[in-house]
Parts: sequence; C-alpha cells; structure tokens
Amino acid sequence: MLNFKYVNRITALIFLVLHITNYSLEIPVWFYFLLGFIWLLITMAGSGLIQWNYHFTSLNANKNIKSNHVAITFDDGPNPEFTPQVLKLLKQYNAKATFFCIGKHIEAYPELVKESIKQGHVIGNHTYSHPNSFGFLKTENVISELQQTNAVVKKVTGLTMRLYRPAFGVTNPRIKKALKVTGLQSIGWNVRSLDTTSRSSDKVLRRITKKLSKGDVILLHDTSLKTIIVLEQLLLFLQQQNIESITIDSLFKIKAYA
Repeated sequence: MLNFKYVNRITALIFLVLHITNYSLEIPVWFYFLLGFIWLLITMAGSGLIQWNYHFTSLNANKNIKSNHVAITFDDGPNPEFTPQVLKLLKQYNAKATFFCIGKHIEAYPELVKESIKQGHVIGNHTYSHPNSFGFLKTENVISELQQTNAVVKKVTGLTMRLYRPAFGVTNPRIKKALKVTGLQSIGWNVRSLDTTSRSSDKVLRRITKKLSKGDVILLHDTSLKTIIVLEQLLLFLQQQNIESITIDSLFKIKAYA
C-alpha cells in the first residue's frame, strides 16, 4: 500500500529525472504541474482513507484472528439520550464494545463513561472537542486535544487511555507527531456503517452485514435513534451467525490502558 514517505520519494525522483532530462529534451511545463497534481490527489486520498495507513499505521481489522469475533466501536459519545440505550442492548445480547469518546462530552456525562467501563466495555480517545478543522490543526493543538481528553478520563476513572480514533478518520504528519508524544495507538475500521448519513436504518444494516467476517472492526456512532435501531438488528444478526462482539484490545491483543 502507498504511504506518504514512499510517494514523496518517488515524486521527488521523477521530478529530478525530468529536471535532468530537460537539459537535453525540453519537458513541457504542464508535465510538472501534472506530477504535482497527481501527488496532491494521492496524498489527499491517503489522508482521508484511514485504511491506507498512509501517514501512520492504524489497526483497522485483524484477519489473522482464529475465533469468530468482531469489534463494534462507537464514536462521538457519550450521549445522554442514546449511550444508555446502546449499553442496554449490549448487555441484553452479552456483547462488548469500544467507545471512542469526545473529551468535553466525558466532562459533561462522566457517569456514562464509568458505567461503560463497569459493564466491561473499553473507552478510547476521540479528541477533546472534535473540531471540523481537526485535520488542519497545528501539531501542538492536536497534542493538546489528545492530552486534554486523556486528562479528563484519568480524573474521572483513574485510567490512562492508550487507544485513539482519529476525528473523521483523518490522518496527517502532525497527527503522527502527536501520537508519538502521547503514546496513543490509532484505531481505524474496515466496516464503515455510514449511520450518520441520510441512509435508512435498513440500508445501513445491509451495508454492515453484507460482507461481515471475523476480525472486522465496525464503525458506529452512539448519537442517534437510527443507530440504536441498527445496533439491535446487528446484535441479533451476530447472535444468529454465532459471531461475538469483543473490545478492540481483545481483538488485537493490545492494552487499552497504560
């Protein structure tokens, strides 16, 4: 798979070859612009598609797992209306999940985080404020977002989180540096439900279950009634298929907390 360092090196090499060739054979200027445009397209795609591991490695799925396990993950909570419903369903079907929480929401609803952990679920870092401009923040601001959330969770639960879910799934060199400073492990997904779009709950469910197999990581959001409807049907589907939902740390055999 392409990565940022490899693409940069290849692009620089091609540019150098063109520059040298230009001394004996004139290269059209538009060719240089085309090269730059291709580099930009690849880098934009790699920055927005977490499965590419373009800037740094995220754990997106574990296809080497022998057991019939998947990991259901939730972003953007805790939510006072919908997270309790999610917890109730998970308990009903004896399923475990991982919640990537926004720091300011943890501050507002600490008891939901405590209850999630009490029921055997795992929590991870999903930035402090989840700004729309997160992919454009300076390195120091990214570090601050991650450290603030870890500090909030430490205060509320006494735990130091090690798992991180990139906001919007966006990756870049600045986030890579922030992860090195904070010691967090990036967690992606390979089954994106699109439950936050206008798609119906039936379409979202079909998207998840169509090719679901062991080792998959499912992305949901505990922020809407539609997701609750999808989750109940998904848990029933997993039960019928004899598939167990476990936490991310169990799926990848890593530590969720320091």
